[in-house]
Amino acid sequence: MAKLNPKHCHSSGPTPGAGTGEGLSGTKAIEKQLKICGYKSNVDVVALYLARQGLRSIPSLSQFRRLRYLWINNNKIQELTFLIKNYYLTELYLNNNELTDISGALKHLCSLQILFLHNNELKKLDKTVKELKGMISLQTLNLFHNPLEYDPDYRLYVIYFLPSVQLLDRKLVTQKERESALNLYNPKRAWVMQSVAFGKRADTSLGTTVGPGRCTQQARRPIMPSGQEFGNNTNRVPFEDPEDAVLVRAMTRSLMEFSSVDWNKVATSQERRLENKAEEPLEKLTVQFR
Repeated sequence: MAKLNPKHCHSSGPTPGAGTGEGLSGTKAIEKQLKICGYKSNVDVVALYLARQGLRSIPSLSQFRRLRYLWINNNKIQELTFLIKNYYLTELYLNNNELTDISGALKHLCSLQILFLHNNELKKLDKTVKELKGMISLQTLNLFHNPLEYDPDYRLYVIYFLPSVQLLDRKLVTQKERESALNLYNPKRAWVMQSVAFGKRADTSLGTTVGPGRCTQQARRPIMPSGQEFGNNTNRVPFEDPEDAVLVRAMTRSLMEFSSVDWNKVATSQERRLENKAEEPLEKLTVQFR
């Protein structure tokens, strides 16, 4: 006999009272579902299908510690007070309810991978996203058809603050959207990521050219005192021009080289595969200074 898939363990027939305002109570709906699935004990419960029951409230589900899949969509739920200890939840369907705020109700569900919240009454984008920030495994998120989606930067805001999300409102998150979100909400970090800089010593005498076509003006050669050696403690002969002493002293210092690359002009590995092009040499800007 084939083992019953817990994700498909729900009634396919019409639910008495659904859509008529006289739905089952939360407790009776849970009891009915446990009977349908044939669960013998609370630790066996990994899935609960409580959708389309006309429910306005649900009792605590804390006894189902191993619950992983929960459908509560298409009800009349206004508050989420029943998920206190359901840490194993990986899929949660709360769409098509009457939720106005989820603050403090979901942040402990760090294992969530799929969360549907569309078709509710969520108004505060920042508060909603803050509640989901700790869900590092969250990959699929629906928030459309909530008042918060009218925020002008709604999609980029969610993409930036919830970087693990790959599918947002049924649309794949693109690399271009991630870059736009980064530029909008953290321009300093975006600049750092686009320009990789590294310093190194360069054994170059003062006045040489730096890179092709840059800094080609030769430095004036200092006129040292005749017959004297700079740095000799016995040397008491002054330089004819004080600037010469400064230049000679500068020549004993290390020459630093600062290089940066504009990564916006570098094709990704996926782009190179699609265009079937060989990798072109990087265009690097180099500046030298002491």
